[in-house]
Amino acid sequence: MQSKPISLKAKCMMILKKMFFLTIGAFIAAAAIEGFLAPNNIIDGGVIGISMIASYLTKINLGLLVVLINFPFICLAFTKMGKKFVLQTFYAVIVFSLALNVFHEHVATSDLLLATVFGGIILGTGVGIILKNDGSLDGTEILSLVLSKKWGLSVGEFIMGLNIFIYCGAGLVFGWGKAMYSMLTYFIAYKVIDIVMEGLNSSKSVRIISDKSYEIGQTLIERLDIGITYIYGQGGYSRVDKTIIYCIISRLEMSKMKEIIREIDPNAFISVVDVHEAYGARLKKRAEKI
Repeated sequence: MQSKPISLKAKCMMILKKMFFLTIGAFIAAAAIEGFLAPNNIIDGGVIGISMIASYLTKINLGLLVVLINFPFICLAFTKMGKKFVLQTFYAVIVFSLALNVFHEHVATSDLLLATVFGGIILGTGVGIILKNDGSLDGTEILSLVLSKKWGLSVGEFIMGLNIFIYCGAGLVFGWGKAMYSMLTYFIAYKVIDIVMEGLNSSKSVRIISDKSYEIGQTLIERLDIGITYIYGQGGYSRVDKTIIYCIISRLEMSKMKEIIREIDPNAFISVVDVHEAYGARLKKRAEKI
């Protein structure tokens, strides 16, 4: 059975939606840079950090430097990431550079701790929104995909090494205290990006092994209104056939599920794994009910 092709109207709506969120993310990130970080000489990692140091030393417009330094990396992305990603990244970078000029000289605070914490939170939110919508503000991540394989490093190791070099440069230019604040900002932003990308209400993937699997499964369906799947396996030691229950539930339902399982079989084995994204008709129906 062939799936229906996506209509032109639907494609246009998807593009407009991505552009909207890329714009919002770029403006949020720019507000963090100009409102909290740049006025206090606290920098971000990657291209933005390099641009901030270069702008301080040369007095060249920060937004212009972000575009110029990112441009070769964006061109490099054509061979690795595809045209769609490149166009969305280029759009996000242009909007970000313009937004930097909009927020220029709008200083939110001169307190270093407040600038570090709130700058990192706001920056991470903006960058996370951009990444979630298939864009990027940092060309060094693209470079890392190319060079990490040639140098035998992971992408994470390459980015970490480059950022250490950037923060050492910040220490020489702004002082080592500001460099340490910058590293703290990067750590906070990194954690917030994870929250934006994965969501606060991450689901749980649950596997239940019990001699009363069918009874547990039926009770979960009736009392929690969730979909379950039975998986048939065999005990590695006992060689006895087992029926495994597999389901995905929200974090809020986890406590109730454990209570139900204990009522029916206190000896049941339960394995729980975080699930950051889940799609499907059953999940959509449950969301509509909620």
